[in-house]
Amino acid sequence: MYLSTVSRPVSANGGRVHSRVAANVFALGAVSLVTDISSEMVTAILPVYLVVGLHLSPAAYGVLDGLYTGATALLRIVGGFIADRTQHRKLVAGVGYATSALMKPALLLVGPSAAGIGAVIAFDRAGKGLRSAPRDALITLSSPPGSLGRAFGVHRAMDSAGAFLGPLVALGVLAMSGQSFDAVFVASFCIATLAVVLLGLYVRDQRNPLAPSGTVSLRSFRELVGDPAVRRIILAASLLGLVTVGDGFVYLLLQKREDLSIAWFPLLAVGTNLVYLLLAAPFGALADRFGRVRMMLSGYVALALVYLMLFGPVTGWPMLVATLFLHGVFYAATDGVLMALAGPVLPEGMRTTGIAMIQTAQALCYLVSSVAFGLAWQLWGAVHACQVAAAAVAITIGMSAVLLRRRVS
Repeated sequence: MYLSTVSRPVSANGGRVHSRVAANVFALGAVSLVTDISSEMVTAILPVYLVVGLHLSPAAYGVLDGLYTGATALLRIVGGFIADRTQHRKLVAGVGYATSALMKPALLLVGPSAAGIGAVIAFDRAGKGLRSAPRDALITLSSPPGSLGRAFGVHRAMDSAGAFLGPLVALGVLAMSGQSFDAVFVASFCIATLAVVLLGLYVRDQRNPLAPSGTVSLRSFRELVGDPAVRRIILAASLLGLVTVGDGFVYLLLQKREDLSIAWFPLLAVGTNLVYLLLAAPFGALADRFGRVRMMLSGYVALALVYLMLFGPVTGWPMLVATLFLHGVFYAATDGVLMALAGPVLPEGMRTTGIAMIQTAQALCYLVSSVAFGLAWQLWGAVHACQVAAAAVAITIGMSAVLLRRRVS
């Protein structure tokens, strides 16, 4: 079969069933919305705080940026395996959300120490590593296969609504507190705690009756890894992760090129997330109808254009608007679509583990990408680093298209 093939639910007499987004998906979306308000309050100010405030070099920032996503990636597989084995996906996700929430006040304790900030980031991402796969598995288990793109699109739209609001909330807190970063960290912790409460009250766990607790084993893990379709998705996700430069780099390059005031820096993330918010659900529905592989690779075309815009002839506000728009298109076309693409290929009993493997592969490659781009910027300059990144995306799109469209036995 083709990995991009979309199965659609049908009734007993062969008619197509109208697919709706499950209430559990909306509940998970609400949790993600609130969580992203909390996390984006911090991440919106972190790049400029580290590079401008603490005077970190691009290479040093690249290490921290990679750490933010990749350093604890292997924990995703551990969390996914435990969630599948116990079938307590909600509990594992809850531990992850709680861990990330507790790291917000920890930023108060480490102060301006780059090493301390790096440690807190590692634990914060450990929480994200634990929660992401169980959350996405709950979405797939709560939705019919033919409407997974729509379900993930709705979830990612709600998630991006939080990402859109987070920087605005951070700006409001800074304005009311006299530019106090500590106030942002405290407010972020309170909001993250609310997300944990919402998870406990409104999200329902989903269990597979055909795979009772304890039946998931190392043998089933080896069988999952040995599945050709799964291997192709993991390899494609890894290749695409290697050419994805962190958001912080994109915003820093925009700020540097246009000489933007530091006060406006958090609004760059707002621009990307507004586009993501508006397009995530429609793109998810289009992916179900016209092909998830096609939609996802189109998103990476938008990413290549982002890199080209960062050193192209267009300047001023047209360049800012176009770059942030394309950046939002990239996320809307790829983030949830990859999980929707993988969902039907992964067996229900090992779905959390399979999703965790894909996310881990991408996160580890993202770590390599961030460090490499930071070094390239420092050694060759921003323009050459962006040129190499754009060329790498173009090559990887072709390779991934071959991997994801080949027939598997």
